[in-house]
Amino acid sequence: MIEITTYIKIFTTLLAIVNPLGAVPVFFSLTTHALEIERKRIAITASITVAIVLVISALIGQSLLMFFGISIASFRVGGGILLLLMSISMMQARQPRMKHTPEEEKEAEEKESIAVVPIAMPLLAGPGAISSTIIYTNESDSIIHLMLIVTISIVIAMITFLTLRVAIPLSRRISKTGINIITRLMGLLLASIAIEFITKGLRDLLPALS
Repeated sequence: MIEITTYIKIFTTLLAIVNPLGAVPVFFSLTTHALEIERKRIAITASITVAIVLVISALIGQSLLMFFGISIASFRVGGGILLLLMSISMMQARQPRMKHTPEEEKEAEEKESIAVVPIAMPLLAGPGAISSTIIYTNESDSIIHLMLIVTISIVIAMITFLTLRVAIPLSRRISKTGINIITRLMGLLLASIAIEFITKGLRDLLPALS
């Protein structure tokens, strides 16, 4: 059984990657002309989608890697590089391009429902969140460990829902600069986690480095 501090670290890392606060400006811009009941529906759908994506990643992610013949060590290095790129963008207060593109955002404005794409995927539960969930799930074969990862995913989805529900008041109370400061701090944390992923993966692939 992994120590409780490790699960706190997993929760903090996934929360930093999903970064619901950083999604507030995008959510606000995409729902500017929506009614309050529509915003609530979009927030609920987006949050449920985030939970489903993360839980599925935890449950079958490792099986998919085995199916394609990908070792967890290689996946850890690749996921670490992806997180490092995301963290660099976050420390520059920019939305990572692997999360969503301007073209996707423009296309979303013309859709009836934007909750699943691009808000839930790839803005919130993007490649970084999916790969991190798979990597952390692989840390132990215990069913309790798996259930705790699933619980963390659901809690993060709930936090995402609450954040999106107060997106309008938040956008009025927290300036763009404030959100950028929080995003940069999250990016710094994410960079440290990314380096851990990469170094651990390289040690497994190249034992001589140890």
